[in-house]
Amino acid sequence: MKSIRYSAPGKVIISGEHAVVYGKPALVCAIDKRLSVTFTLAKNSEYKDAIFPLLEKSVLDFLKTKKEIFSKKKYTYSIESSIPIGRGLGSSAAYCASITAGLLELFTGREWNKEDINICAYQMEKYFHKNSSGVDTSTSIMGGLLYYRKEFEFLKTISSLSIKIPKHFTETLLLVDSGKPFETTGEMVRNVGTLFNSKNNKTEHIFNNIEKTTKRIVVSLMKEDMSFFIENIQRNQILLEQIGVVSDSAKKLLLHLKKNGVGKVTGGGGKKEGSGYLLFYCEDSSKCKKVFEEECISYIPFIPSYTGLVKEL
Repeated sequence: MKSIRYSAPGKVIISGEHAVVYGKPALVCAIDKRLSVTFTLAKNSEYKDAIFPLLEKSVLDFLKTKKEIFSKKKYTYSIESSIPIGRGLGSSAAYCASITAGLLELFTGREWNKEDINICAYQMEKYFHKNSSGVDTSTSIMGGLLYYRKEFEFLKTISSLSIKIPKHFTETLLLVDSGKPFETTGEMVRNVGTLFNSKNNKTEHIFNNIEKTTKRIVVSLMKEDMSFFIENIQRNQILLEQIGVVSDSAKKLLLHLKKNGVGKVTGGGGKKEGSGYLLFYCEDSSKCKKVFEEECISYIPFIPSYTGLVKEL
C-alpha cells in the first residue's frame, strides 16, 4: 500500500437548516462538488495545519472506544477540493468524511463501513461546528437526497430517499453566491441558540413552521410539483429571516433578482456580511445566467450527486 485516497461530496440544505439542531427534520442533497484527501506512508507525519492532530485524535479515540487493534502509522497527506470554502456547501463535512475513512483504513489495514465512518466523522465535525447536528457528514458520506432528523445524541433518523430531484427542477436551479459570511457556522448556530433561549415560544413556532415547509418540499418533489416547490422555497427563506441568519446584503441581492426568480439561504447563513450560497430558482435559466454574468454575480449549477464517500486509491 503506497497511498490511500477517499473523496466525498459537498451538500445543499434544501430546507431545515438550524431547525435540525432542535430535533426538526432537514432535507439535504449532495452536490457534484467533491473534496478528496490522499494519505501516503512516510518516515514522519507532516501536519499542515494546527487542527489536524485533533482530527487524528478523533479517529484514535474512536478506535479505542471500539476496542480495535490498530497501528498508528506516520504519513503525509494532500487535499484537493472543488467545494467552495465557508459558503454553506459542506466543505468541512466532506473533509471530515474523507479524513476519517482514510485514517481508519491507514491505521487498521481495512476499509470501514459508512455507518462507523459517519459516527467518527460526526465527532470530528464538532471541531469545526461545536453544535453540529450531523446532517452534513451524513449527507457527504451517504450521497443523494437525505431526510434527516436528530432527536437526541443517541437517536438519529437518516433516511436515504429513493426519489431523485426531477430533471426539470434541477434545470431551473442555480447556487448563487451572496458572499462569504463574516461569522462561522458555529457562531450562527450559537446566535440562533441565544434567540431560542430568550424567545423560546416564538422560536419554537418558527421551527415548527420550518418543519412543515420541509415536509411540503418533500411532497413537491414526489409529485414533481414545481409551483408548490417554489412556494415553499420562498416560505423557507422568510422563516430563515425571522431567526436572523440572513444578512441585509443577501436580502438586497434576492430583492434585486426578484424579476428573475426566487431563492433561499442554504446552510448556516450569515448576518453581518454575506450569507453564503443561495438556492435560487430561475424562471428562465438562460436569461438568469446572462444577468449574473453581466453583473458579475458568482454562481454555480445545482447538480445533485447520488455518489457519497468513495475510495479512489
